[in-house]
Amino acid sequence: MISRTILGNLPYQEWFLKRFKATVFENELKWYKTEPLPGQFNYTVVDQMMKFVRKNKLIARGHNMFWDDPVYVQDWLENMTAPQLQRAMKSRIKSVMSKYRNEFFHWDVNNELLHFDFYEKKLGPKATLDMFKSMQREDPLATLFLNEYNIVERCDSKANVDRYIDTFKELKKGGVKVAGIGLESHFSAPNPAFMRAVLDKLATLKLPIWLTEVDVSSMYGQEEQAVFLEQILREAFSHPSVNGIMLWTARSPGGCYQTCLTDEKFQNLPTGDVIDQLLLNEWTTGTKRGKTNEFGSYNFRGFLGEFKVSILYNRTIVNSTFSLGHGVDTKHITIHV
Repeated sequence: MISRTILGNLPYQEWFLKRFKATVFENELKWYKTEPLPGQFNYTVVDQMMKFVRKNKLIARGHNMFWDDPVYVQDWLENMTAPQLQRAMKSRIKSVMSKYRNEFFHWDVNNELLHFDFYEKKLGPKATLDMFKSMQREDPLATLFLNEYNIVERCDSKANVDRYIDTFKELKKGGVKVAGIGLESHFSAPNPAFMRAVLDKLATLKLPIWLTEVDVSSMYGQEEQAVFLEQILREAFSHPSVNGIMLWTARSPGGCYQTCLTDEKFQNLPTGDVIDQLLLNEWTTGTKRGKTNEFGSYNFRGFLGEFKVSILYNRTIVNSTFSLGHGVDTKHITIHV
């Protein structure tokens, strides 16, 4: 996750780009930031951040279209009638999705709807269903997520994996396509066995699972945060239904939301060392060298992702690329020389 603090901050950009290919914005895309007053849209900061995304060929999640927590709802929305609110919401969807069509590969539609209900109180029980339908009409190719906390971290009185699945089924019954499972993952001390059981249950929905906002509470010291972060990342990375992990760790002048990966000079903290060990060493295929056998074949095991291959044959070098994606079978790549 990045915030506006990365803009113009070359040390921060260099540190980030060495490690990450995907991002999400902390607050800059949220409705209360882009339309603080009715009809006064301001995408200046989002445009600057998208310029950074495009320049560096990153992919970005859209977070978020709406947020059911009334604390983060603009004052001018609170006293609206239902028809007025519906018009404002339609304007929000059209404004964002037309301006950034195909720019965000995911969208969190109604953030934390299991814990809060601002829109349901104003518009009725089908408020979230209507949000999904409106977004799908505006952009049928958008990948829409249910994003929620305390599903994989722990249970609470309002949210658990069964209620999450029930909500998914209700939306599906209402005729909308929920394309992804978003688990915020704001942890205190993780319980890996509980994580695994929840992920296994969610995997039955046969949808991509993303841990969308991973961090560890600042109530723990840096060393302990690093231990817990590694446990969380290993458990998520090893699960076959988890397609992605986003870290909620943007660096700001005052620090970070809960977990920092570096100090203010962008030198790694213990949590940053965990990231480097996993991303840059353990979870990368690295360079493989070898000779083909008598049938012209060469075999290797690799992590999912993009690969470059160079073949030296008769003093000629042939370059090619291929990708490894999900699948249970050996993937066969043919390159002609």
